[in-house]
Amino acid sequence: MNLGQLPPRPARAEAVIDRLRAQITSGAWPVGSKIPTEPELVAQLGVARNTVREAVRALAHNGLLDIRQGSGTYVVATSELAAVMQRRFAHAETRHVAELRSSLESTAAGLAAGRRTAEDLGQIDRALAHREDAWRSGDAAAFVDADTEFHLVVVAASHNPVLLDLYADLIEVVRDFLRSDVGPELNEHAYVDHDRLVEAIRAGNSQEAAAEAGTHAFVWEHSWRR
Repeated sequence: MNLGQLPPRPARAEAVIDRLRAQITSGAWPVGSKIPTEPELVAQLGVARNTVREAVRALAHNGLLDIRQGSGTYVVATSELAAVMQRRFAHAETRHVAELRSSLESTAAGLAAGRRTAEDLGQIDRALAHREDAWRSGDAAAFVDADTEFHLVVVAASHNPVLLDLYADLIEVVRDFLRSDVGPELNEHAYVDHDRLVEAIRAGNSQEAAAEAGTHAFVWEHSWRR
C-alpha cells in the first residue's frame, strides 16, 4: 500500500499523522481493525521509526487508535469527535441514546425521501438485503453491523453532509449500545421490519419516512427488554 510521498522535516511528523488519519477516515482501516506494524509503516512511508511512533501515539492520544502491548495497534474511532463521543456517552442511559438516535434518523429519513437519487435507492436496497441476510444467519455481531450500516446509508441519502458527519461520528456509540443490548444471540422479539421505511423513502413520502425511522430506536430498546 502506497501512502504517498511526504515533505521534508519538520512538517514530516504532522504529514504522517495526516496520512494515517486519512486511512482511518476513508475506511481503509475500519474500526476494530489492526493497523500495519511499525516496521511496515516505516517501509510504506519512507520515514524514520521515531516519526511513525510519534504519529501513532498522537492518534492514540486523540482517541482514534488503541495501542495494545503484545497485540498491536487497533482503530477504535473514525475521528477525534467520534472518540470524544464514545468517551462522553460510555455511561449514558440507553433511553437517552435511543432518543438522540431517533431524532437524527427521523430527520435524515424525512430528508432522504425528498432528496434520494436512483443510486441512493440502490444502495439502500442493498443495505437492507445485507441486514436481512445477517438476521437470517443468526450472527448477532454481523446483524448489529449490518443494521448500523443500513441506517448510515439512509442518513447519507439525506444529502446533508453536516448531518451525515454527525451521525457517522455517533455511529460507534450506537453500535456499542446495540452490541450490549443484543448480546451474543439474536432474540426473535428484537426484529424490526425496515421495509416500510424503505418504501416511504422510495415513494418520496417524507412524513411517513420520518415517522417510521423515529420509532425504530425505541422499538429496539423495548423489544430487547422483554
